[in-house]
Amino acid sequence: MHPFCDFVRLLRLNVSIYHNAKVCGAWHLKAHNLGATCFHIVTLGECLLSIPGHLDKALLTAGDLVIFPREFDHVMEPISVDEGISPVPQCHVAYGDGRIGTGVLCAEVRLFHLYRDQLLDALPPYLLIRNDERAPWLAAITGLIVAESRRIDTAPPVISSVVIDRLSELLFTYALRDHLTQTEQPLGFLGLYAHPQLSKAIAAVHADPAYRWGLDSLAQLSGMSRTSFAEHFKSVSGWTLNRYLTWWRMQLAWEQLHAGQKVQVVAEAVGYQSEAAFSRVFSKQFGVSAGQVRRGEIAIA
Repeated sequence: MHPFCDFVRLLRLNVSIYHNAKVCGAWHLKAHNLGATCFHIVTLGECLLSIPGHLDKALLTAGDLVIFPREFDHVMEPISVDEGISPVPQCHVAYGDGRIGTGVLCAEVRLFHLYRDQLLDALPPYLLIRNDERAPWLAAITGLIVAESRRIDTAPPVISSVVIDRLSELLFTYALRDHLTQTEQPLGFLGLYAHPQLSKAIAAVHADPAYRWGLDSLAQLSGMSRTSFAEHFKSVSGWTLNRYLTWWRMQLAWEQLHAGQKVQVVAEAVGYQSEAAFSRVFSKQFGVSAGQVRRGEIAIA
């Protein structure tokens, strides 16, 4: 999975928690920021999740995780009480409070990368990951999040909040990896990272992006014929090999230029002997010059 990990490193994830509490009574949580990337995890108890047009009142229990690559309408609410019993108003209480309630953590994820949309487009409308034996990492991270949430009442809240943010970034990264390994046919370029043969070629490209890779050498690494490799590459990702090679090299180039490396040094590092040729490809890929990125004139919102 290291080609996928290479890509995740470029994303520079930033997670912001906007809800982390135990809720009681007639509570409900709705969409927070339509179009944003977000996730919800049940940290204590259970509740119902409704996604109009996709999911009708699915039961979520402690540790279950739902991710929205681009948030759309949905509702999380308590399980219905017995008929004839008037529900009490919604209330938020500390995790250590003895009252029965449901713990829910909600977070917005920002991806500081120009090609974040290509990742989001390759994901389904939502991902629901159950806390079971297929995702052993989920219980472990949820346990740490709950432990830190309890500490907020007694420890400096700023410190615990930072810890929870970092744990939530880890949670999101694990969920993406889980999607790749559990999904039969991931969409777009993500499919290359999950494919048992093509991923070997991608790993080689990532390990040495400056090498003059071609169909013959990468097909051999994948244990496939030249024709079979090219056909599989296109059918899995929708891209040609040359498109991926250029795309990946330009991702690395952006990061290095953004860090202040000289254009000529970056050009050589990603396989271009001519600075002029590199600059043309870079400008065509991003619509800005390599010099602008190096000087810090371009920011990723």
